[in-house]
Amino acid sequence: MKLAFVADPLDSFKIYKDTTFAIMREAAARGHALYAMEQEDLLWRAGTVSGRARRLHLTGEKPRWYRTEEAVIMPVRDFDAVLMRKDPPFDMEYVYSTYLLELAEAEGARVFNRPRAIRDYNEKAAIARFGQFVPPTLMTRNDGLVREFLAEHGDVILKPLDGMGGTSVFRVRDDDPNVNVIIETVTHYGRRTIMAQRFIPEIRDGDKRVLLIGGTPVPYSLARIPKPGETRGNLAAGATGVARELSPRDREIAQALGPALNKEGLLLVGLDVIGDYLTEVNVTSPTCFVEITEQTGFNVAGMMLDALERALA
Repeated sequence: MKLAFVADPLDSFKIYKDTTFAIMREAAARGHALYAMEQEDLLWRAGTVSGRARRLHLTGEKPRWYRTEEAVIMPVRDFDAVLMRKDPPFDMEYVYSTYLLELAEAEGARVFNRPRAIRDYNEKAAIARFGQFVPPTLMTRNDGLVREFLAEHGDVILKPLDGMGGTSVFRVRDDDPNVNVIIETVTHYGRRTIMAQRFIPEIRDGDKRVLLIGGTPVPYSLARIPKPGETRGNLAAGATGVARELSPRDREIAQALGPALNKEGLLLVGLDVIGDYLTEVNVTSPTCFVEITEQTGFNVAGMMLDALERALA
């Protein structure tokens, strides 16, 4: 098959931990042809969505782990599958890319994850669809309501709906002398909608990334344990990743959400679970394949390619 990856620049990949690279390597091992594009390579003209694609070859060497052929503009529908693996931020350029890829779908392209579903599932707000699994949560830009929520629960997490990697995430207690300025900062003085969640003490045991592939959970999660003095379980914020078998609650959440998310066209999803609670639904560019595989021996990329091949069959 011909597989096109819409991703960040290849030179930016950290291949020792990069999930997109792990998927590429598994696909190449199965004999599939790889092509690389960036967001800026997508275009529409003369009624067709095309991409400036470069045939990609993995060399198996370091540091130059790849070589590419000269770029060729090709209709996106000519690929057997397009994998949207552009990392956040989810900004307007990301949205424009999903518009183009959705037009390509109308022409017959197969895109994973589905562009409309990526837009519809904000990674923070999407948990509202599955309220039975979430902690006490408020979404608003009204500072008075945020203060009421804080007074009710005493210890909360505040975060913007468009953040990534733990950026602009605050833990706030009701006796914090900086409450007002924190709320003003995170809401941009009431101009930005945020999420407030009751603090979950089980974060000390890790923010678990539970992967769903084709609606089925990977049997292991990656618990991202905050470094000392931190409350953010993000690898980008210095957390340590420890692979663990799914708990009964992890499986309950994954099995409840998996079929519905897969039906929406979300082939790969990363659920964030702290303790017994669902806190995020990651659909843009879920990661943690490499860490889970290295620590458990379970071939997560192999499961991904199996699901992709079934979807295309």
